[in-house]
Amino acid sequence: MYEVLIELIDTNSLVKLKGDLMDAYFLEIQKLMQVVKEQEYAQIKEAAQVIVQRLHRGGIVQLFGCGHSHLLAQDAFYRAGGLVPVRPIIIEPLTLHAGAMTSSENEKDSTIIERYKDQFDFRENDVCIVISTSGRNQAPIDVAFLAKESGVFVMSLQSLAYREQPTRHQSGQRLEDVVDIVIDTHIPVGDGLLHHNEIQYAPSSTVIGSFILNALISEIIENMALSDEILPVFKSNNVDSDLSHNEAMITNYQHRINFK
Repeated sequence: MYEVLIELIDTNSLVKLKGDLMDAYFLEIQKLMQVVKEQEYAQIKEAAQVIVQRLHRGGIVQLFGCGHSHLLAQDAFYRAGGLVPVRPIIIEPLTLHAGAMTSSENEKDSTIIERYKDQFDFRENDVCIVISTSGRNQAPIDVAFLAKESGVFVMSLQSLAYREQPTRHQSGQRLEDVVDIVIDTHIPVGDGLLHHNEIQYAPSSTVIGSFILNALISEIIENMALSDEILPVFKSNNVDSDLSHNEAMITNYQHRINFK
């Protein structure tokens, strides 16, 4: 029956229908970006100032996330045009390539961060960015607690739309209750921006998360440029140019970050 209906739709109408749906996603993403720009501007500015101060005192930025949130932690690492002193915290059982369902189950495990404590290297002047859209699961909250215990400045990238979703942490606290600064992604509960009957689709957390992280990193670099002659920013390895700058940057931070 479905195939017969499709045959009755002329090609131009079908293309227009698909285009309208794609345009709807573009529109919703743009609207969400505008909300973030207007409502999180002050928090991004404040976070950038704190991070610059700590980088100048020898700290680094460490990012943690599980599943798709871990993709954002990796995205900020070793990027052309990005900050050099950035370290993703990699706990393999919490990553998607360890198994999607396995990662989701492990994120709710109250023992996993304790079992992988040797993967953490928090020092006094570091900043930890915990990425968790829902802000309710065990692992991200445990990392925030661990970072706080180490005297690290902790910020979260999360959606406060999930505040009504109860925490899964034994402390009774959600992520926003633990960190020093929250940058709200404003992602709707369920992540998708579009609906078809009862199906929610067109996820937004990765796009908006990357948008916020790159805005934050750009603000950090611009602040550092006010006082620093040489900026800890990677140049692209895919452009024919002198890469001695990158080599010097790696040498400066390889005692804290594994670039190999």
